[in-house]
Amino acid sequence: MDRKQAREEVKGRLEEYLQQKGINPRKPFNCLNPAHADSNPSMSFDRERNRVKCFSCKASYDVFDLIGIDYGLTDSKAIFDKGYELFGIRIDAPRRSTPEKDFKGIDGQKQAKTGQNEHTRTVTQPHTGKTEDDRTAYYAECKKRIGETDYPAQRGLSAETLERHYIGFDPAFKTKDSKGTFTQWKALIIPTGKESFVARNTALDALKNDRYRKRGIAQIFGHMTLQQATKPIFVVEGEIDAMSIEEVGGAAIGLGSYDNVGLLLKSLEAKKPSQPLIIAFDDEAEEDKQKRVNETEKKLSDGLERLQIPFYRLHPYGVYHDANEALMNDREGFAEAIAGAERIEQQAEEEAKAVYLATNTGAYLQQFVNGIAESANTEAIPTGFETLDTALDGGLYEGLYTIGAISSLGKTSLILQVADQIAEAGGDVLIFSLEMARAELMSRSISRHTHQLASIQGIDTRNAKTARGITDGKKHINYSRTENDLIIAAIKAYGSYAERIYIQEGIGDIGTEQIRETVEKHIRFTGRRPLVIVDYLQIVAPYNERATDKQNMDKCVLELKRISRDYKIPIIAISSFNRMNYKSAVSMEAFKESGAVEYSSDVLIGLQLEGAGKNDFDPTEAKQKNPRSIELVILKNRHFKAGDKIKLLYYPMFNYFEDGGLIKKN
Repeated sequence: MDRKQAREEVKGRLEEYLQQKGINPRKPFNCLNPAHADSNPSMSFDRERNRVKCFSCKASYDVFDLIGIDYGLTDSKAIFDKGYELFGIRIDAPRRSTPEKDFKGIDGQKQAKTGQNEHTRTVTQPHTGKTEDDRTAYYAECKKRIGETDYPAQRGLSAETLERHYIGFDPAFKTKDSKGTFTQWKALIIPTGKESFVARNTALDALKNDRYRKRGIAQIFGHMTLQQATKPIFVVEGEIDAMSIEEVGGAAIGLGSYDNVGLLLKSLEAKKPSQPLIIAFDDEAEEDKQKRVNETEKKLSDGLERLQIPFYRLHPYGVYHDANEALMNDREGFAEAIAGAERIEQQAEEEAKAVYLATNTGAYLQQFVNGIAESANTEAIPTGFETLDTALDGGLYEGLYTIGAISSLGKTSLILQVADQIAEAGGDVLIFSLEMARAELMSRSISRHTHQLASIQGIDTRNAKTARGITDGKKHINYSRTENDLIIAAIKAYGSYAERIYIQEGIGDIGTEQIRETVEKHIRFTGRRPLVIVDYLQIVAPYNERATDKQNMDKCVLELKRISRDYKIPIIAISSFNRMNYKSAVSMEAFKESGAVEYSSDVLIGLQLEGAGKNDFDPTEAKQKNPRSIELVILKNRHFKAGDKIKLLYYPMFNYFEDGGLIKKN
């Protein structure tokens, strides 16, 4: 193809390039802008525009931009050339007379002046009039000449293997050597597709860079094996290595280059293989080469795990470098090693079967009985609101609690007070504050303490301070001694348990993966299981920017539920009811933004102004009361009774709630 076509080809392979870098383009990943120290995944792949974009620093790149960054290139030609190299794309020579035209092809005829190379026959389709490259005639001619070389036999390859893969020989393969001089090879021709092949220089003294030449778009050697194999499939780098494994009865594919891992993963994403894969790369003596092998193996392993394709790693070559070296030096031992690898897979399958059969309920019966005994020693975590704890059968248990309300009704203040009361009682609390800053939450807690302390000490509550009154240092100069002393006492009260509260800040950049990682880290470092609070659901980072809001919300809720189950902790998720009318009574319908909220939450709680839903209810009048009367409604409780209404007295200036008792049903 010409340079213009090649650029378009590379430009369209951004997704493959990301996969080669070990990135899953289906979900957000760390920003690739070198100037952005991105600790949270903030970049995503826009398939429609074929670009990646960071929603944090706003960086946007196509595949050529990333190649320039990754390889330190600034010259556009150098970047394009690197792209062609990475994807195995050959640029056709310009259509002019060159020294290469004087070389004769395999049939002894001179090359035409059309720019067409000696390995390609251009044919015209009778119905469309279009022309396309056709190398099948070249392959057939080379195949006829395979008897002219003993190179395959020297490498331990049989006639049957050569026939199966249509291997041929070209005694006058035209190319350039590593110095750029036109030359001819006696080459083994290894087809990898109808329009692509690998030429292997059969000269034993060939220099390292003059051993292989590739033609056409990169393809996986033996790719049909992925769907047709009836035994585990070895994944190796070289084509001859793949044939060496087949020589002793194994099934194998050859990448052709470690750069083609992304190509393999893309193929497997479209259609999974018929058998498990065995990663069996070369054992390199040089440290830098082995490092590349290890990096490639990790990329492939990560990709296979993402695609949920069974695989394992193995080096069945003993003391030898690769499969072909093992075949040539110890064919019998190599055959046994390959057969042994397949037995390992069979053994693994038997073990997997035993593990699965052990999942029947009878196997868990004793564990269930033991769990009953253990639960007798597991107490609920009291919220600090007596009536609420009674309604929840003692407090918070392992599970997902979702609390929702209309805007400005105090849901964050209520849950923050619950968090403080739990920490004050000795429990750990992990808060993911996705909208408010840490200082804002701290000032709210201290403000509440000024009101509580004033009431306890018999001081006029007008001396208590709002959150802004706490943080605005200019105002402190004009406060009375009583006011300043009250602030100091409130800070001291907060400080008595502040070490048990952990606040993680974020705006749209914290997703459920980071929540899981932080929970795991907290338990690992402290040895304690925290109450987790997520404030609030609607701004948790999406798992997929191309998914709908509902799909992202459903995924978020399901993951939070899994986290609560996996770590046996309570999680409180705060939800906002943006479309709910102030006059309406709270109900399950308010959570319909996501079906997963309703079905996956263990407990659903709604907050509403007292009297909401009644004909004579006036929301403006209700909000003007001080304290404001709030009703907490338990809409769903998977493990206890639902339907209870609890009255709370809310002092919005000081972010403070008082327990008003159970509201009796009429």
